[in-house]
This record gives sequence, C-alpha cells and structure tokens, in this order.
Amino acid sequence: MFEAESFVREQVAIVREKIEGNAIIACSGGVDSTVAAAIVNEAIGDRLLTIYVDTGLMRKGETEEVAGMLDDLGLNYKIVDASEEFFNALEGISDPEEKRKAIGERFIRVFEREAKAFDADYLVQGTIAPDWIESGDEFRDTIKSHHNVGGIPEEMGLELIEPLRDLYKDEVRIIARHLGVKVSERQPFPGPALAIRVLGEVTRENVEIVRNACYIAEDEIEMAAKKGIMELPWQYFAVLLPVQSVGVHGDARVYGKTVVVRAVKSIDGMSAAYSRIPHEVLEKISVRITNEMKRQVNRVVYDITNKPPGTIEWE
Repeated sequence: MFEAESFVREQVAIVREKIEGNAIIACSGGVDSTVAAAIVNEAIGDRLLTIYVDTGLMRKGETEEVAGMLDDLGLNYKIVDASEEFFNALEGISDPEEKRKAIGERFIRVFEREAKAFDADYLVQGTIAPDWIESGDEFRDTIKSHHNVGGIPEEMGLELIEPLRDLYKDEVRIIARHLGVKVSERQPFPGPALAIRVLGEVTRENVEIVRNACYIAEDEIEMAAKKGIMELPWQYFAVLLPVQSVGVHGDARVYGKTVVVRAVKSIDGMSAAYSRIPHEVLEKISVRITNEMKRQVNRVVYDITNKPPGTIEWE
C-alpha cells in the first residue's frame, strides 16, 4: 500500500541533498505541480520560487484562483504574464505535437529568464509517470508528447528535479490529502492548457470560444453533481473543432463552429471510460453554449469514446 508520509519524508531528504542553491518550480495550480511545490518548499523553504505562468491559454478565472491558493499555502511565488510570447510561438501551428513542443520550449525559456533573475540553477517540475510513458522514448511509441517531457529543449541551462516522476495521479492525490493541499481532488488540466482543446491553429478568438465552452460544461456538470443528478466525472471539459456546419438563428442561415463535450471516469489517467451524463444535463450544456456563443457556435456534440482507443484530451 502506498505510504504518503514515508514518500514525502524520503523526497524531502533527496531534494535537500540535490538542491544546493536556489530553485524555481513551474506551478499551474494543478495537483501534480502544487504537491511538488509543497514537498520542495518543505525541503528548502524560500530558496524555492514558485512561478505561475499566465500563458493566455488558461480557463476562466484560473489565474486569480491559483494566486489565492499559493497565498494560502504560504509559498514564495511570482505570476508571470507571458501570453503574448505564447500566442506568437503558436502562430501558424496546427499539428498537436508541434503545439506541445512549442509550448514546452516557451515555458523553458520563461523559466530560464526567471531563474537567472532569482539566481537559480534548478527547475522543479510536477512530472508524473503517465507524462513520460505517453511521451515515448527509444523503447516506447509516442502517444502524445507532454510539454514537460517532449517539449523540453535539448539545451537547457537548468538542472531538472522531478520528485513525483514515478507516481501516478491517484498516488499524487493521496499525498495532496496528506499535506492538506486544497486542490487534491481538482480535475486534471493539461500543461499546454486550452491550446490542445483548440484543434487547428491557436488564435485568441478560438481560445476565448473554448474557454467559455469549458466554463459552461464544467459549471453545468458540477451543479448536476451537487444536486445528486449524476456522479462528478474524473475529468470534464469542451473542445473546439476546426469544423463548421450550417445552422439556423431566427430566420437566418448561419455557418458556425462545432464544440465537443468530453467527460470521463478514470483512476490514474492511463485508461478511462466515458461518463454517462444524463441527457437533461447535456441539453443544458448545449443550450447554454449555443445561446451564449450564438454568433460563433451552432453545434454541440458529446464524445462517447473510451481510452483506449481514444485519449482523454483530443490532442
């Protein structure tokens, strides 16, 4: 049985021995990076600078929510607005692997800059086992390159520290509960953020559409779960497809975009089954999306694919 207390104690000792000076950590506010930050903070205190990068690709209200959480944890942190850099780096890119690599490289360049200002020689990441397993290596096929693995440039001026590298999501959640981290039950959110929920080119307009669609899908599903109408899925969100279809608004013929709603049940993210969301909930999601974004979206569909053969995220 996995023992959170002994794991934390062991990792704190390892980190203290490895990190001789200052370090920075990339913290998205998700459970993996937040747990990694808490462990390293226990090991080296204020010699760790926690950095939250606002890429412009985050969910609605996410930056403010994460800032409040980092305050509560008492971490030494900094919020960096690098949204212009990320949109510039993604301009003209549609291939999902290229997106992930462009995002990964841009993150590293931001961290290198911040590390120099903080006089840090170490970069801590909340990498977990599925990240490097799915990213592939000389022995494994690449399912999808995770930005914190496949997106790391060959030349990087920081030594990498990954205290959670051999853990799975369910084990990280156990540690989060042990440490009293509030985001222990937070649904997973990909490091490349909404960039991989926009299929095709990542533009500010498309990101805003999927940001609003994700917010509506999350809001309706969470309300339904609180009312006991359904079980809260492990992960739930919306995806914007590079597909347009004919629709009707009033008496007018319109040509609008298509949004996919995705929700799954899982334990560790390595496999998943689609969630059987009640039709009344799906209808509320569809009506809200097409009403609140009627000039942009005119069709909403639901993904009933398991993993495998699909992945949880579409890219």
